[in-house]
Amino acid sequence: MRELLLIILANGLVNNVVLSRFLGLCSFMGVTNKIESAIGMAMATTFVISVSSCVSWILNYTVLEPLGLGYLRLISFIMVIASLVQLTELFVAKYSPELYRTLGIFLPLITTNCAVLGVALLVIEENLNFIQSLFFAFSSALGYSLVMVLFSGLRERLERSQLPALFKGVPLNFITAGILALSFAGFAGLAG
Repeated sequence: MRELLLIILANGLVNNVVLSRFLGLCSFMGVTNKIESAIGMAMATTFVISVSSCVSWILNYTVLEPLGLGYLRLISFIMVIASLVQLTELFVAKYSPELYRTLGIFLPLITTNCAVLGVALLVIEENLNFIQSLFFAFSSALGYSLVMVLFSGLRERLERSQLPALFKGVPLNFITAGILALSFAGFAGLAG
């Protein structure tokens, strides 16, 4: 139980996929204009990261490794991710058309989100069992979601602030992301 708690803390906070591993920066910067869109993207990406990592783990250890097809890992994982993104896109389009319009092109681009593939590959690289992999993927996805929502809240608040024109837009986003990354670096002693 302690090991699983350490996995959750390590991947959600300390080794956050966005702020420590620098994966998923495209959606981090692109979809965080509003909290609603960040929450929608976070939920969709959490689902895809969690499920694709587990399916990829099963595929790797039941098909690819036993048959000596480890060289097909990358392409196989991408196929799993693309399939899950299509499923997610269809679900969101049917049950939340407003969110589907808000996310726009970023929803199908979850397929190319390096955080999704990165977590699936990290699960294999860490040589975790299935339960550990499940916790690793889910806590990484929750860490991704936490950062997306925090950053979008900060961006919304800063949009209403009086700032010099020099800092408005992209420069302020990068400064805010850097400060947020530094604050998450403070968690480094938690899972040590």
